[in-house]
Amino acid sequence: MTPGERPFLSLIIPAHNEQHRLPATLERVHNFLHTQPYPSEVLVIENGSTDRTAEAAEAFARKNASTRVLTERQAGKGLAVRKGMLAASGQFRFICDADLSMPIEEVNRFLPPSLTDFDIAIASREAPGAIRLGEPAYRHWIGRGFNLLVRLVAIPGFQDTQCGFKCFTAEAAQALFPLQRIDGWTFDVELLFLALKRGYRVREIPIPWYYIPGSRVRLLRDAWVMFADLFRIRSNWRRGLYERPA
Repeated sequence: MTPGERPFLSLIIPAHNEQHRLPATLERVHNFLHTQPYPSEVLVIENGSTDRTAEAAEAFARKNASTRVLTERQAGKGLAVRKGMLAASGQFRFICDADLSMPIEEVNRFLPPSLTDFDIAIASREAPGAIRLGEPAYRHWIGRGFNLLVRLVAIPGFQDTQCGFKCFTAEAAQALFPLQRIDGWTFDVELLFLALKRGYRVREIPIPWYYIPGSRVRLLRDAWVMFADLFRIRSNWRRGLYERPA
């Protein structure tokens, strides 16, 4: 990317205690983006880590000018993603989990010219054509149970709102992320709820998805918070809290 050139793609990677996985992820992302015809940038959002995630990210960024490192001292994936989305400058802004459970080579399926007429494109492990590889059965059924609640309480019609790979146009990101009020795992349900209420076009893209051990979601504690968040979203909407930036 030449100086002053606007990126076509901004890749936002939230990173909480990812010192071991992050260097290999960044290397793979860099090698892929280097072969693409469009300009791009990578934003790593170090997110309240207690290990050497920040040092690992900064070491990579010193050698790769297209990578930036931002710090969000308070933990919370939603908080980190919001910071990255609003700091990005790309025409398209893609959330990418640090474990690369979706191969980075799939990202072009979320971008023009492969995909058109959309404002938000979400990766799905459940849409027709999707493949799950290596996931323990208990995690799969917990996920399906939460998705049922999501469809009943907040967002009907989408089979997988929690996969950590999502693409926003710059316009959608700049309009929606300032309204976000949930800083934890359920932030993406909140954003999709708002997007649909405001008439944005949301597409669900089936992907190959590989189970990578080491998830940061703590099933027992976080499940209750996520369940409560679904009702919090509806309550916030009824109270008019989404009519102005948080």
